[in-house]
Amino acid sequence: MPADYNGCWKMISNENFDKYLKALDINVAIRKIATMMKPDKDITQDGNHFIIKTLSSFKNYSIDFVIGQEFEEDFTGLDNRKCKTTITWDREKLVCVQKGEIEGRGWTHWIDGKELHLELTAAGVVSKQVFKKA
Repeated sequence: MPADYNGCWKMISNENFDKYLKALDINVAIRKIATMMKPDKDITQDGNHFIIKTLSSFKNYSIDFVIGQEFEEDFTGLDNRKCKTTITWDREKLVCVQKGEIEGRGWTHWIDGKELHLELTAAGVVSKQVFKKA
């Protein structure tokens, strides 16, 4: 049985996020604001159906998906791109591949103890975030 991701998760660390945003061609003003934020993750998991909400005082973002089903993801207000996204299980990790203008774009989520880890990738740049269950 895959890991249980349900719950609210509070960010405790954020490494290399500015370089990741730069790889996405986000302008410097937005990058400065985004790197100062400590967003929460609110995750609802029902079997293979997930809703992941990233919540901050600057911008909220929600993704609703079913494992293994490709969908169009719209980043209007973030990097203003659309991509084809597929999220799959790799044992207990959620692995996201986003096909679009930026090569190697995606992320991996996994739980280690009481921490939720997120590794974001774009154009060879990797950012690592860690969240603690609230």
